Amino acid sequence: MNAITYKDCLVGLVTYNNGEDLEKTLAKFPQNPPYSVVIHVDGSTDGSDACLEHFPYPVIRTNPNRGVGKAIKNCIEYARTNGFKAVAIIPGNNKNHPEELPILFEPILSGKADYVQGSRYLQGMAEERRRAHTPLFRLVMVKVHALMFSILTGKRCTDALDGFRAYKVEIFDDPAINIWQEWLDTYELETYLHYKVLKSKKWRFTEVATSKTYPSDKKTLLNVQGRKYSHIRPFIDWWRILRPLLYLILGLRK
Repeated sequence: MNAITYKDCLVGLVTYNNGEDLEKTLAKFPQNPPYSVVIHVDGSTDGSDACLEHFPYPVIRTNPNRGVGKAIKNCIEYARTNGFKAVAIIPGNNKNHPEELPILFEPILSGKADYVQGSRYLQGMAEERRRAHTPLFRLVMVKVHALMFSILTGKRCTDALDGFRAYKVEIFDDPAINIWQEWLDTYELETYLHYKVLKSKKWRFTEVATSKTYPSDKKTLLNVQGRKYSHIRPFIDWWRILRPLLYLILGLRK
């Protein structure tokens, strides 16, 4: 198998109505990164994508908004079409950090893993940074969700909700992992893929320590005038996140 180097790696930055956080995220990329970058704008209507003219990256657009799953699929398809062997996904919401992308790619570049999950719960990042300003509900749910994955797959998980991940592109040629199904166009995709890879005996999985920073002035029950920090809607989108597990376990979907 041919070794993978940085020239074979693509970073897909996905964004939807991320306001000023999109430009802040892009500003953290090095001027001449060793990997390539593509930006996916998923039907943004807030004008945040106007900043893209200041950055030298190709742009994929869907209009209207199709969902984060569809955006990730489009980045993966771009990687396949353009001959990349690995792709990392980073949201454009300024909660993950582009300077940590080498941490995500390292297990793939060194031949240790095919799928790499960033985790805010692994030791390795400065304590004050790795879960900065995370809402209490999120901290609890991340742990509960990861424990559920650990039980269902038999593989230790500490964080299965962070969208900061890297994959070998060849995973998506596996007929047992069909991410191209239309029902995986929103939040379902990441859960589906995580479960499928961890249950597979073919693909190697690992987590790496990364950090996730929420805004210090985030909107909460005690700060209703604060900044909105997520597009995830209670109940509706949590069901979308969880339902692939139910469908796959019961054999309702493949």
